[in-house]
Amino acid sequence: MSTIIYAHRGASKHAPENTMPAFELAYKHGADGIETDVQLTKDNIPVLIHDEQLNRTTNGIGFVKDFTYDELEQLDAGSWKSSHYKNTKIPTLDDLLAWNQDKQLKLNIELKNNIIPYQGLEDIICQKLVEYQMTKQTVISSFNHDCITKIHDRGIDIDYALLTGRRNKALVPYSKKIKAKGIHISYRLLSNRLVTLANDNQLYVAVYTVNSSIAINKAIRLGCHALFTDIPKLAIDIKKRRLAERN
Repeated sequence: MSTIIYAHRGASKHAPENTMPAFELAYKHGADGIETDVQLTKDNIPVLIHDEQLNRTTNGIGFVKDFTYDELEQLDAGSWKSSHYKNTKIPTLDDLLAWNQDKQLKLNIELKNNIIPYQGLEDIICQKLVEYQMTKQTVISSFNHDCITKIHDRGIDIDYALLTGRRNKALVPYSKKIKAKGIHISYRLLSNRLVTLANDNQLYVAVYTVNSSIAINKAIRLGCHALFTDIPKLAIDIKKRRLAERN
């Protein structure tokens, strides 16, 4: 099995996170997939931004949920990273799905509803994935495990994963109980024992966010199904080198 390399919020080490330039750069560098975060605007448009508030990654102030998309579209989501990215926009989920039509990268969509319980978020996201015919290459994850159950109850053929950064001896049985397909864990939780136990229970393990050569090598060596990195080019190069050494 070859470890899937997801560009965490795009190639976010070198371009503003969760923006089209970051996704374009990740594609250029050869990432297998894109990881992104989804929240809802005041008018229920799914937009790609990590924080519930706008302050860190845009020139706006306030909560995403309190603005319409037309209002958010006026914001600059790139200058905080570099003047080169001045006037970069907050993308919608539609922007990403349309862009990916010809590329067919794998997608990991994290639902950001663990702090703000966006009503109907699960249904909106699933409907978009069906509309763009991207259910097969998409995994949905969330720290809000209730939403994982909601997705399962919808009966949509899409993979979803438990997302956690907490140590839990019952992590594998709990994941099976909520019918997750995989476990997305913080790197500090990664161990050979956990990967083996998960695989023995027909669960995969993916690890976030690994940016050093040592961490990337460990994730690949332990047979992680996927890893999330801000520097996809580094991870791709390491994976290629390891494959070459085997051959």
